[in-house]
Amino acid sequence: MDKPCILFVDDDEEILAAYVRALRKRYRVETAAGPVVGLERLAALAEVAVVVSDLRMPGMDGVEFLGKVREARPEAVRIILTGFADIGVAIAAVNKSKIFSFLTKPCPEADLEEALAAALRQYQLQAAEKELLRGTVRGTIKLLTNLLEMVNPEAFGKSSRVKRLAVDLGAYLGVAEAWQVELAAMLSQIGCAAMPAETLRRAYRGEPVPGDKAFEFAMHPKIAAELVANIPRLREVSEIIAYQEKRFDGGGLPPDALAGGSIPMGARILKVALDFDTLQVHYDSKRRSDNPVAAALARMRDRSGWYDPEVLDALESLATLPDGYQPRLMPTEELTAGMLLDQDVADLGGNLALGRGLELNAVAIRRLARLDADRGTKGRWRVLTPPPEQLAFAMMLDG
Repeated sequence: MDKPCILFVDDDEEILAAYVRALRKRYRVETAAGPVVGLERLAALAEVAVVVSDLRMPGMDGVEFLGKVREARPEAVRIILTGFADIGVAIAAVNKSKIFSFLTKPCPEADLEEALAAALRQYQLQAAEKELLRGTVRGTIKLLTNLLEMVNPEAFGKSSRVKRLAVDLGAYLGVAEAWQVELAAMLSQIGCAAMPAETLRRAYRGEPVPGDKAFEFAMHPKIAAELVANIPRLREVSEIIAYQEKRFDGGGLPPDALAGGSIPMGARILKVALDFDTLQVHYDSKRRSDNPVAAALARMRDRSGWYDPEVLDALESLATLPDGYQPRLMPTEELTAGMLLDQDVADLGGNLALGRGLELNAVAIRRLARLDADRGTKGRWRVLTPPPEQLAFAMMLDG
């Protein structure tokens, strides 16, 4: 097992050398002569469990330094070790930098080792809780999307198509928390789970929806946001979902004062992706246009104030670039996660089972296999296959 990494920061190099001699057998000891070098060293290290800093250092004291450490590596446990005992400084250190322990020099080696052992236990506890939470969140999201796929293929097909576009837009724009955009897109339609398929079919094609159903459809982002808000650590994702229909100029839902850059970036991306998908389907259905992509883009350009101009420019750039997908006609046994279904698939009763544009996963492939069994035939399906490296990544995630 790798030794845990401890970073010591002090402007006295002799003290740093003493730490290395005393602790190198039990820990991976890294040192930095001063706070500036300490931040550089922190950025260069892949993992740091504990950071121990002197208090009085030129240019930046230990409280300010550990505050920056907390911003850069919130998981690292922070300790101050100083020869200047001051209750006011200790209080500031705990309040500002969330210091785990405050030790005074000269600190006996046994006391330092005890403090480090306690700090490492705290680090390991935090890591275990984080992994448990990550697994819980991942499992909850998978459950919700699988349920949506089973009970409402129309809604699931919409979220699947929009997710791909939203992810591409987020990557193109360099969004820092791209995973939030992806999750918001995946969960954006869960508020539609109980809606009739015909209502969604009309809404997703940009066609008029009857009054009572129109109100119900308009409320789906609020319903979805409230559901997602119950999942730990997904507050930002819930906010993106809540504002997925908000226009850049402040119009649309929800009816509040938020507009422009105050709207979450993820929501601005999701709004563009949702509307582009709806317009593309609208122009593609019944051959309303020979070029649905161009027609959809032109219609969006005409909607003054609806979209973030930067996101709309990104969409136009991405929509005119080849994406590397290849059309294939493949038997069920050769389908893999990451391929895109290029046709609507009906069940034995003639109802939509899987929608065109769906990104295949293990659940969807099993459903196609069950349809084969129910029909007593071996079906061949029109799919789009992504580039090999993208397909390998999708298969790894699904596995």
